[in-house]
Amino acid sequence: MTVDVVLVDGGGTNIGSVRYALQRLGVDAELSANADRIRRATHVILPGVGAAGPGMTKLREAGLIDVLRDLRQPLLGVCLGMQLLFERSEEADTQCLGLIPGTVRQFPRRVGLRVPHMGWNRLDVTRNDALLEGIGDEPYAYFVHSYAAPGGHATIASCDYGGAFSAVVRRNNVCGMQFHPERSAAVGAHLLRNFLGL
Repeated sequence: MTVDVVLVDGGGTNIGSVRYALQRLGVDAELSANADRIRRATHVILPGVGAAGPGMTKLREAGLIDVLRDLRQPLLGVCLGMQLLFERSEEADTQCLGLIPGTVRQFPRRVGLRVPHMGWNRLDVTRNDALLEGIGDEPYAYFVHSYAAPGGHATIASCDYGGAFSAVVRRNNVCGMQFHPERSAAVGAHLLRNFLGL
């Protein structure tokens, strides 16, 4: 089967870097906000950098909320895109896509805990999954975020920053990575390759 990847054009500022990361893997992903084009793709990626409220507003204005909810092919949310997969975000009390149970919450303000969480941190695999296959014993990924999703049944890898949070999630066809795979060197490239193989 030929891999046909669409990047959802929801205004995320990391779209260019995700597209370039896919090109390094030999995949030329199309950027689109067209519902029919997104439905035809074999793999869909929802990138995003910014805030939950504006992110959901852009998807709603483009008529993509139900499109994304109804997808049966592999869907990957990256950074804010992962957070939008959940039911709600504390950020402006935003109702999200509801594809994964849970509420995304802001990191607690406490001494010694810088917010946003920015930099390299280790992924702790909590459940074996094809999305994580072959990432090695000490996988590190690059994070930039102020809000995080709790652990739950969909969590397949967590990270610890003032407490554990979901770093990689998967529920059926719906996947998410809180970090930036496009900035996470070999581990990020490997994870994107695994996603394309689903």
